[in-house]
Amino acid sequence: MSFALRTLVSSISLALVPLAASAAEPIKIGVDGPFTGGSSSMGVSMRDGVRMATDEINKAGGVLGRQIQLVERDDEAKNERGVQIAQELIDKEHVVALVGYINTGVALASERFFQDAKIPVMNNVATGSLITHQFDDQPENYVFRNAAADAIQAPMIVDEAVVRRGFKKVAILADSTNYGQLGRADLQKALAAKGIKPVAEEKFNIKDVDMTPQLLKAKEAGAEAILTYGIGPELAQIANGMTKLGWKCR
Repeated sequence: MSFALRTLVSSISLALVPLAASAAEPIKIGVDGPFTGGSSSMGVSMRDGVRMATDEINKAGGVLGRQIQLVERDDEAKNERGVQIAQELIDKEHVVALVGYINTGVALASERFFQDAKIPVMNNVATGSLITHQFDDQPENYVFRNAAADAIQAPMIVDEAVVRRGFKKVAILADSTNYGQLGRADLQKALAAKGIKPVAEEKFNIKDVDMTPQLLKAKEAGAEAILTYGIGPELAQIANGMTKLGWKCR
């Protein structure tokens, strides 16, 4: 996380050279992530990493003699909340950059406001492949990332399941969010490149506690392994469901 902030700060410092006279004013950088709710473990660790990096930079003299001031907001992993925060950070707080985003859906919904305002965004965690390509048709793209996109992660998952472990019949279980569905699409592409079609593809919702229907379809289809796209709580329910069915699928 320190690398991400330092990279962003290096870029910001170039833009701030003409403004060196206003050295007393802090540099406002927004931090957006889910600090409460189901994704909060990732959001809090991201936020804490940004805080540590900021403290290091400020103790070393800041940027062009100016201190960094973080403006933190909890998006609760909700797309609509992320949109509200983006507008607030731009219009009221006047941040010069943003670091954050854990959830792909929140990133996709919110980043267009920063793009329009020509304010750079550094995605720390959100992995949806589309995130950095939403604005490919525009002269300049202000959205960056330091996390591996799903277009990189999905082929690695498939290589592990198909090449290293030899599974030929695989099912995909993905949550209904943008993260889950974009990840599912990347898994489909990676499997197709290996000449494999999933024997079953099932969807589940955030906060679902019973995955039995989806798992039964995968089991009946003869799945040897399940490839998933979701986050901790729902993945735990998949594991619980497999135990409930007595199914020792990988």
